[in-house]
Amino acid sequence: MEIIFNAVGVFFVEVGKNVCKCICPDVEHTANFSSKLENLRKEMEKLSKFRDDIIKSVEGYEKKGYKSKLDVIQWIEDVHKLESEWETMQESMAAAKKCTYKCCPKCIIGSEDSTQARIVQDQLFRLIEVRKNFGSNLVVENYQMKEVKFMQRPLIEGQSAATENLHKILQLLEDNKVCIIGVWGAGGVGKTSLVNNLNNELLKNEVSSFKLSFGVVLWVTVPKPPIDIRTVQTEIASRLNLKIDSEGNVKSIASKIYRRLEQEKSFLLILDDVWEPINLDDVGVPQLDYPARSKVIITSRSLDVCKQMKIDAEMKVYTLDEDESWQLLIKNAGDHANLEHIQPLAKEIARECDGLPLAVTVIGTSMRGKTRVELWEDALGSLRMCEPHNEDVKDKVYKVIKWSFDSLKSQDIELSSEQRSKHVKKKRGDIQSCFLYCSLYPAFIPTDELINCWWAEDSLGEHDTYEEVYNTGITMIETLKDACLLETHNLDSVKMHDVVRDVSIWIAKSFGVEHNSVFQDGIGVSSSVKRISLVSNKVQHLPDNVMECPETTTLLLQDNDRLLKIPHEFFLAFPALRVLNLSETGITSLPSSINSLYQLHALILKNCHWLTELPPINNLCNLLLLDCENTRLHHLPQGMDKLTNLRLLNLPATDLEGIGREFFLNLSSIEMLNMMESKMVHPSTKFGATLLGATSFDEISSLHNLTSLYIRLDSSSIFNREHTWMSRLKRFRIEVGEIPFHVPFNKSTRTICISGSDIFRYGKLSGMLQFASHLYLQSCLGLKKLFVYNNFDGLKSLYIRSCSCSFNPAEEGSGTFDPLPNLEYLNLEYVYRLKSFSDFSQLLGLRFSKLRQLDMSNCSSLTCLLSVGDTFSIPKHLEEITITSCKQLVELFVERDSSQATLVKSEVPKVRKLVLKNLPKLGNLGEQQSMWEHLEVLTLIRCNEIRKLPLSIQTSKNIKLIRGASEWWSQLEWDNDKFKSNLEHCHMTD
Repeated sequence: MEIIFNAVGVFFVEVGKNVCKCICPDVEHTANFSSKLENLRKEMEKLSKFRDDIIKSVEGYEKKGYKSKLDVIQWIEDVHKLESEWETMQESMAAAKKCTYKCCPKCIIGSEDSTQARIVQDQLFRLIEVRKNFGSNLVVENYQMKEVKFMQRPLIEGQSAATENLHKILQLLEDNKVCIIGVWGAGGVGKTSLVNNLNNELLKNEVSSFKLSFGVVLWVTVPKPPIDIRTVQTEIASRLNLKIDSEGNVKSIASKIYRRLEQEKSFLLILDDVWEPINLDDVGVPQLDYPARSKVIITSRSLDVCKQMKIDAEMKVYTLDEDESWQLLIKNAGDHANLEHIQPLAKEIARECDGLPLAVTVIGTSMRGKTRVELWEDALGSLRMCEPHNEDVKDKVYKVIKWSFDSLKSQDIELSSEQRSKHVKKKRGDIQSCFLYCSLYPAFIPTDELINCWWAEDSLGEHDTYEEVYNTGITMIETLKDACLLETHNLDSVKMHDVVRDVSIWIAKSFGVEHNSVFQDGIGVSSSVKRISLVSNKVQHLPDNVMECPETTTLLLQDNDRLLKIPHEFFLAFPALRVLNLSETGITSLPSSINSLYQLHALILKNCHWLTELPPINNLCNLLLLDCENTRLHHLPQGMDKLTNLRLLNLPATDLEGIGREFFLNLSSIEMLNMMESKMVHPSTKFGATLLGATSFDEISSLHNLTSLYIRLDSSSIFNREHTWMSRLKRFRIEVGEIPFHVPFNKSTRTICISGSDIFRYGKLSGMLQFASHLYLQSCLGLKKLFVYNNFDGLKSLYIRSCSCSFNPAEEGSGTFDPLPNLEYLNLEYVYRLKSFSDFSQLLGLRFSKLRQLDMSNCSSLTCLLSVGDTFSIPKHLEEITITSCKQLVELFVERDSSQATLVKSEVPKVRKLVLKNLPKLGNLGEQQSMWEHLEVLTLIRCNEIRKLPLSIQTSKNIKLIRGASEWWSQLEWDNDKFKSNLEHCHMTD
């Protein structure tokens, strides 16, 4: 073959010489040139054939599992390029023949061909030299592997949830915007089985619909912490048949892995069971760029680990539903589980496993072939006692979950710079203790209550303020959730998986005296018990004589509504008690022995609806939290002035007959004070509620540690007072007067509700309003005085109900500034004499520059929504409009200036949601083409005069939902039948 290259090279040199000498070639020279051109064509054909032989040889090796050398691949590509240049040269020569009769054409053409010849010649020489370096080796030495290796794992066929998860992960692999995928979930939930089935699915080559193709799929089971990068590298190198020096360091191995993976057009790396973040650069994984052809999948029990590895997408693997659990149990236990005398027990066992596939599989397998009912009863009994009923369950289920527990690290508190400068050393939180505490609850756990119990037990470390305590508690909860040891139940509570709870109890028992604290059935306890939980245990009576428990720090008796009485001396048995929870019991009073609990930190009596009095509590000087929310206390207990360490007080004033002078002054440490009912109370029961007067409010203002306040005041409390102290409150809800309507209770906002007051009419502005972010005004007069002369920078939402104003033009001087520059939500209900929203804006000098949501209802004089022109323009950020029961409303938009042909497009709101209900006179929605171009949701209920939708809605591609009666929909008029058919799928019957 080298002879061919040399011959071709010499030929090009000769061609170059002859061409350069050509001044006016004769016929003989022309014939000689054509002969050599024919020889060149033949040699190029031989070169192409040789290239094809090499390709065929390489493909044969690849079928056996070998990979081409990169320089061989490059050489083949270079030959392709040379062929292209040769074809270009031929085309040039063909064109030259057409110029035979022009002035000395062959001289010009010959010169151009000579230049091309030299370029091709140089490339040939280079290719010859490169080819010499190949020798006889065209493929990577000692490299032989399959693209995907089969993994022996349980199939997920018939498991709908697992199959759906497999489909999701295949879609993520297909997404070229996703490089790294995090698959996370509890231990034993099926993460490894999922990615194993994924691996085998790729092996089947049955994923053509996902267009997936990886040069190699690498699987690494990551060792438990501390992670040894060298071990990870060794597994990858072994899979790649890559020889690495046993004495090589991590960096040199990473370099070899990097170079090897760079040879792949794409690869999939699966890192299974990752407990700590791994730096992929340290391993030797090439940088993953977009569009993502190569991918990395991480499986972990911790979402936080996934996030630290900079995942592009996450997928949580959830537990099985009850039917899937049962089917999986039958699959592993066999048909004996369906025997008449076995099936009830087998189903109970499946329920105890609570959808955890690993538990169902292991326990089901352990019961395979067993037909004696006693064996099934024993297995069920063991599960209910939180004990593994055999070694398999212990090793394959309990110990798997215990790994998650062992991986938890105690959380150091975040010290302020001032504390660090003083070298203050504080006790840190203990997350393992927090986890074990959760097992005291059989069902969902209120988040705030859990944090408060941790705090009272000193599990969260030392903190200067309750806010720091709470933040640490939230961090603990999120850490446990990320580790799949806790789950979200709803916004205000969490829950623990049944099997995880069993393991937690098992761990606590194994710790011995320190944590032998978990009891959930019966009242018989040993003297060394640490914590007692009888939550939701249908307890009706407590024993008169209880063995003294000097070590017990927590007693949970909540959710036993049949428990009506506590024995007189009951609490004497628990001298070290720190947490006592009697919430949602039927008690009407507490025994005086509660005053002996000198160490008590938290007394929780929420929702004890029949509790009307408390005994003296002057000895509870260490009490941090007293929660009497939704109780019916008539009097304050004696000795409350001694609770100088109290930080949180929930004490509803609904039924209190009076609060003595200087009561609040004694609560010098208080940080959160709540004297309201948090649940909806019927208005008729609220009118008799105690409203705090000016003296009490002045005392509260002197509580320098207070950051959260929830109270009701009478009107006199806010007249002519200094309210700058409120700037230190981070959250509050203050009601002034009787509020006869329901206002959602949100402890995290700064809300003020005022009802039946004329304090604005005479300019008597309460300075505290300027600290609110949410303001509710009911039956208030003098709104004009309130807004025209004052600025409310912090106000985000405003609710005005049952108010009446004279909607004349704004007074001179008003409108020089916007009093509500940051208002985002406005609700107007029963606002009388209001003809348009524009009039309201002009009356109060409001610009609504940031208004996003507008709700109007029962405004009986409203005839149009927005009157455009003069000084009013439509709020440009308005996204949602809701209008309900405004029965005089005829139009949404009216133009005051008749010279305006259309609304200015920049003034048209970008409304995405329009809700119109019970508007019998409304005939149209406005006809401007650009009016509703952003609309996504349209609701029209009992707006029967609207017979045609604007063209902008009919032709819109943004509409996702149109809600309205089917009869109304069928009678709509359309500009084109096609428009209706295009929107048919969006219509939903109300």
